[in-house]
Amino acid sequence: MNGSAGSCIVTSMPDFASPKRSLGQNFLADPNICRRIVATLGLEPGDPVLEIGPGRGALTRILNEHSGLVMALEKDSDLVRHVRQTFPRVGVIHADGLEFCWEGTAAMPGLCLVGNLPYNVASPMIWEMVSRCRNWKTMVFMVQKEVAQRLTAREGGRAYGAISAWVGNFVRPEFVFTVPPQVFRPQPKVHSAVVRLSPRPDAAWAEARRLSVLLKTLFSRRRKQLGTILKSGWSAQMEEWCALNKVDRRVRPEDLGPDQLRALACIAVDVGGPRDPNLPESSRCDCLA
Repeated sequence: MNGSAGSCIVTSMPDFASPKRSLGQNFLADPNICRRIVATLGLEPGDPVLEIGPGRGALTRILNEHSGLVMALEKDSDLVRHVRQTFPRVGVIHADGLEFCWEGTAAMPGLCLVGNLPYNVASPMIWEMVSRCRNWKTMVFMVQKEVAQRLTAREGGRAYGAISAWVGNFVRPEFVFTVPPQVFRPQPKVHSAVVRLSPRPDAAWAEARRLSVLLKTLFSRRRKQLGTILKSGWSAQMEEWCALNKVDRRVRPEDLGPDQLRALACIAVDVGGPRDPNLPESSRCDCLA
């Protein structure tokens, strides 16, 4: 898994090669932080768990004591071998989280997902997981603090953007606690934070593709007014929607909440029409700010 996430260094750990910058590897060196992350999951006996990027295995060491099924997704071949040898009961999947078939998690109702996600892939990976995983219970991730603020931002704030609106249509995000750079090896230059995501019962499955296209359209021009951005496809239905919802067409995208944007995606003209079979399945918006 990109970034070899969720790893605390322990004294019994064998020597490893230097962390791979290409995979964004920053390993946790504080067991107390690891325990807080696992505690945030709120595991109950028998809950299945998937760790995203076990890395050197410190989170895995704690999860290994859990009574339910424990699995780990890891991209780094060296770390895959280590986790398999050290934790034989943990099912290790050697794969890249950006290319993983998240729909398969539906076969494990009540799944809990956890990991220390690398800065360079956290946003696109969370975009995929919240919209493609089904039947899960909770997600707890360590990410760059700035990303955590975007994930949990409300409309009208500077941190609110496409990923805020997207995530808000599938989950209820919560900023849990901040983590200083000193607890990592090597130390990053910024702070990190832990977020908890809980599934919305009314997730935007049906509107996902149209919503993704609309968010890309709007937030690539976020300082423009709604009516200006959608001028070419503005319709009487959209005018009526604005009147009913007391939305001024001069509003900017960052002032519209997740539910408003989902409703708008359903009526916006030329947004997310029939699927092009030549396009990848991913609905990810390239504008993740």
